[in-house]
Amino acid sequence: MLRARVPAGQMCSVVAPAQPGTNTMGPKDVELTLVKEQNGVQFTSSTLVNPAQTHPPEEERETWGKKIDFLLSVIGFAVDLANVWRFPYLCYKNGGGAFLVPYLFFMVIAGMPLFYMELALGQYNREGAAGVWKICPIFKGVGFTVILISLYVGFYYNVIIAWALFYLFSSFTGDLPWVHCNNTWNSPNCSDVWSFNTTLNDTQKSTPAEEYFERGVLHLQDSEGIDDLGLPRWQLTSCLAVVIVVLYFSLWKGVKTSGKVVWITATMPYLVLTVLLLRGVTLPGAMDGIKAYLSVDLIKLCEAKVWIEAATQICFSLGVGFGVLIAFSSYNKFSNNCYRDAIITTSINSLTSFFSGFVIFSFLGYMAQKHNVALDKVAQDGPGLVFIIYPEAIATLPGSSVWAVIFFIMLLTLGIDSAMGGMESVITGLVDEFKCLHKHRELFTLFIVVSTFLISLFCVTNGGIYVFTLLDHFAAGTSILFGVLIEAIGIAWFYGVDRFSDDIEEMIGQRPGLYWRLCWKFVSPCFLLFMVVVSFATFNPPTYGPYTFPVWANMIGWCLAISSMSMVPLYAIYKLCTIPGKFCDRLAYAITPETEHHLVDNGEVRQFSLHHWLVI
Repeated sequence: MLRARVPAGQMCSVVAPAQPGTNTMGPKDVELTLVKEQNGVQFTSSTLVNPAQTHPPEEERETWGKKIDFLLSVIGFAVDLANVWRFPYLCYKNGGGAFLVPYLFFMVIAGMPLFYMELALGQYNREGAAGVWKICPIFKGVGFTVILISLYVGFYYNVIIAWALFYLFSSFTGDLPWVHCNNTWNSPNCSDVWSFNTTLNDTQKSTPAEEYFERGVLHLQDSEGIDDLGLPRWQLTSCLAVVIVVLYFSLWKGVKTSGKVVWITATMPYLVLTVLLLRGVTLPGAMDGIKAYLSVDLIKLCEAKVWIEAATQICFSLGVGFGVLIAFSSYNKFSNNCYRDAIITTSINSLTSFFSGFVIFSFLGYMAQKHNVALDKVAQDGPGLVFIIYPEAIATLPGSSVWAVIFFIMLLTLGIDSAMGGMESVITGLVDEFKCLHKHRELFTLFIVVSTFLISLFCVTNGGIYVFTLLDHFAAGTSILFGVLIEAIGIAWFYGVDRFSDDIEEMIGQRPGLYWRLCWKFVSPCFLLFMVVVSFATFNPPTYGPYTFPVWANMIGWCLAISSMSMVPLYAIYKLCTIPGKFCDRLAYAITPETEHHLVDNGEVRQFSLHHWLVI
């Protein structure tokens, strides 16, 4: 008996009528069986063979137009306003150059490994922050946690960009509005003379720059607190609307458009910082400021607070835990060298923070000498540095309007690409999770940015700074540390650091070294657990100047933080409840990659073996 297989279309035979419901369309394989041969005539029987089960090809995922588009996007997101207003001040306050010791230490043992982990996770699985957890379905809740955090941050981060835009428009004048006290918004306490150089109580005096920000821009004098917000200010609302429009048209076509925008937004800050540094070092007192910035006080290293602040700065400066790195890397080519990208981008981020310190402290040294006060009287961090102190310093320079325009353009570009990253995390994460949104990305992007705009309106009211402070304090503090901790545990322990290393080797042809595997499995999770505990232990309620928030406002803040963190246990419970079978079977399916569920059917569950938990 002989067997042969030929396409049915090449046979000439009598075919029985198709049974109802039988699919007769498309090519079929038919198995011919030679039964006997008589007088040269072959008698055969035929059997229709089911073709191999094939899956329709997945929709081709969009990729970056050029490799540099991805790198600029990651750098643009990670290098944000905090690099300018946070790191230099921390360095000065915590021992100058000595602060670099704990900063670089935590960068090497936690920052780089976590950054590398997120890039590899997104690139291998080619999905957003929620979709990547097909590798361990029970942890998908952490994907929704980071998406929510990115959304919450967008509610107030865009407002900072709107402030910068307002200042930019105000700079197109021969006489900057924060120079004198003869404006309609000024109070009797305003003084053109630097308040720290007088015998009066500091709290009774305010500078023109300070009053311009709080009374001219924010209109804080028209609000008594968070329970007295008032209506949105039309000037700030207009600036916020411009920011939202720019964000939408940067994101609506995906990485094809955002990858081009970052050529300007990611490179412009470096050009402006260099120009400002060249101008700053020529000012009197600049060298004193730079010396104070770099002065080494090794005694500070004995203080626990210095190490905690270095660890906190690492956690927040690299942008790990917002889902942005996962989203961006998911648009990479599968064979892209994500290891090299992680080293390059984290190094550039740290060098930018260090470089910006020279720019900031050259001007702060100039301000201290000009007003004959100690440097610590003018050195501060946060919005006060870039919206009060620095504008005041710029206002004393010849051609101050030009320098103000240059400075606020830098703030705009620093903020825009970071805001784009946060929005992309939300959009990619939800579009990949809910496939029905794929065909409507442009409309969904519009929905997200408009929703963000509407919530942000609370931050541009008379009392909007109180809402801003509350969101800034609770939206991405402890919750982001918790999210990254769960993410690290899910990948290194449940999915398995050995399996994760195999994935990376499949992509780049090189297996991560023992150092990276040890960091992922032990060092980084312990570091993050320590940071979560410290975050709870050192928690202080938010304040704005002398204003203390009421209890109900703090309750709302904690509800905001818990709402994102609760996604982890809520989704885990949901997953376990929706899988049929006994609890052990449910757990097995919930912690096993979706591509290996057939192994669970055969009783093969890697996570139920001791070897899985011990291997590195």
